[in-house]
Amino acid sequence: MPIKPINMKKLEEHTSNIYEAVVVAARRARQINDENRLEFNTLLSTMIPTIEDEFEERGNPDQERISLEFEKREKSHLRALHELIDGKLKFRYRDKSEIFSE
Repeated sequence: MPIKPINMKKLEEHTSNIYEAVVVAARRARQINDENRLEFNTLLSTMIPTIEDEFEERGNPDQERISLEFEKREKSHLRALHELIDGKLKFRYRDKSEIFSE
């Protein structure tokens, strides 16, 4: 897989500094990962399990196909960075009243 550098100036166009960009992208990456995990688990739960023999180890082809499909997707951290660079990601700071009320 070739290395694709990210233009840091584009990140700073949408955030005040690089550290803020890292935090915003990391939170979005966690959200994307949670969405993918939920979708993957719902797809697996709809599949009919095959009868497994104790002595024979073979995988379920449908499960393998779904797993490969999810592995081919863009990784969550890259998708979050691209959303931030493209300006599709909106974020805000919590109000001080929200922080102290917790």
